[in-house]
Amino acid sequence: MAMKIRLARGGSKKRPFYRIVATDSRMPRDGRFIEKLGTYNPLLAKDSEERIKMDVERVQYWLAQGAQPTDRVARFLEAAGLTEKKNRSNPKKGTPGKAAAERAESKAAKAAEASAATEEAAAE
Repeated sequence: MAMKIRLARGGSKKRPFYRIVATDSRMPRDGRFIEKLGTYNPLLAKDSEERIKMDVERVQYWLAQGAQPTDRVARFLEAAGLTEKKNRSNPKKGTPGKAAAERAESKAAKAAEASAATEEAAAE
């Protein structure tokens, strides 16, 4: 059985609240889980202690049993000092999107035309 430690969404519309759960990976996101390991409330301030609560001993138990944390839960575990920090490589993160690249290209073309026009006027 492939185990995961992941977030299960609760709360109402536009007011998210998540449970950190240990579950079989084949179960739906908000479906059946084996054990509730903590909570995550993204609406609270980032420096608030209430934002992320975890039962550290149980999380360590499930990690020892082979449960794989999802990306977001892995970040929580890194912040808590339970796992070592991974080097993440996302080379496309800083590159602009398609529309922004087109805007930059047209802006550069207009700037080149304007500079060429001013050079012509200065030469005359």
